[in-house]
Amino acid sequence: MKILHINAVSGIRSTGRICSEIIEFLNDNGHKGYIAYSDGIKARGYKIGNKFDRKCHALLSRITGKQGYFSVLETYRLLKYIELLEPDIIHLHNLHGNYINIIMLLRYITRKNIPTVLTLHDCWFFTGKCFHFTVTQCYKWKEECNHCPRIHRDNPSWFFDKSRKMYHDKRDLLGRINHLAVVGVSDWITEEAKQSLLGKAKIITRIYNWVDFNVYKPVDTEDLRRSMGLSHKFMILGVASFWTVDKGLFEFLRLSKQLPEYMVIVLIGNMKDNLEAYKNIVHIRETHDVNSMVKFYSMADVLLNLSMEEACGRATIEALACGTPVIAMNSTSNPEQIGDGCGYVVDENNREDLFEKINQVYRNTKSYYSKHCIHYANENFNKTKCLNEYSKLYHELSGGEAIHYGVSNRSSTSG
Repeated sequence: MKILHINAVSGIRSTGRICSEIIEFLNDNGHKGYIAYSDGIKARGYKIGNKFDRKCHALLSRITGKQGYFSVLETYRLLKYIELLEPDIIHLHNLHGNYINIIMLLRYITRKNIPTVLTLHDCWFFTGKCFHFTVTQCYKWKEECNHCPRIHRDNPSWFFDKSRKMYHDKRDLLGRINHLAVVGVSDWITEEAKQSLLGKAKIITRIYNWVDFNVYKPVDTEDLRRSMGLSHKFMILGVASFWTVDKGLFEFLRLSKQLPEYMVIVLIGNMKDNLEAYKNIVHIRETHDVNSMVKFYSMADVLLNLSMEEACGRATIEALACGTPVIAMNSTSNPEQIGDGCGYVVDENNREDLFEKINQVYRNTKSYYSKHCIHYANENFNKTKCLNEYSKLYHELSGGEAIHYGVSNRSSTSG
């Protein structure tokens, strides 16, 4: 089979690495994987547009309130590439990166009757415009988006609310794809998708994000601790591509004021704020170097995931694989990622409980949790197991005979 992935990035960040690893798996098992992308690491496939086009698309999106309705020439060129490639399946990931015209793409898929997999890395595919909705408690997407309470968030609009139009366009265009499989990356988002405009897809299933246990594993970090001056510190780690309020930045800042001298927060990811005033916070810019991230995960005594909105937090499962317990918010997919003995979930705004759980990890020490973390991650987020699920899904969707590489825990529903 030839399978073309379409995603905003290639080889970097969570979704880019997921695409690259699926493609590598396909190529290793006698198939051909390709990717069409707008940024990231060069890969076999097609690079869509350039930085100037993305900036123009973003500007037009903010002015008109519509996301994914521009980049006409770049999308036309992509469709010509698809025409030549003749993929058996198209696998859609994040299309909301100001780089592609979704109307043109989805009409082409429908016209050519190409079997399509759609992975929900967030909620954008079944809402009018929003990546998530739980913080604002908006469930209009179950019927029809309008008067969007997040109009100035996610992909922001300066003037117009086009959430209703975008919702109906998605419902119409995705509803016309005869062979559509929807993949949620957690049980939480899969169940939400079943109640959405995607509910009539041929297949709706959950396949977790994964980690490679040959890469993500406990490593020695004494040299790194010494070089950072953290040899005798209890290290609290936070990871995000870009730190915002939604990712829990303000909570980390508040928490830092409570911490004793023997505790320190390390935040990895880009941010606008200057943290020089916070003496017990160390800020490290986003890195795409996997080996560096493994060292930080291994060095941490606990990972805090303070985001209220996670489809399937990659940082959480990567930390577990490195033997590091996790404390996360009791929201969206977070609870299902933390097994018994792997850490704790705390309710929103319960800062006393959050601080107590941090102290509980400190008292128990990391070693109390590590074996549980590694075992739970291996049972649920094993790379080979999850990639096998995609392989079987591709064969099921294309009408081919399923190839059984391993044991499956996938459940599917037909609509």
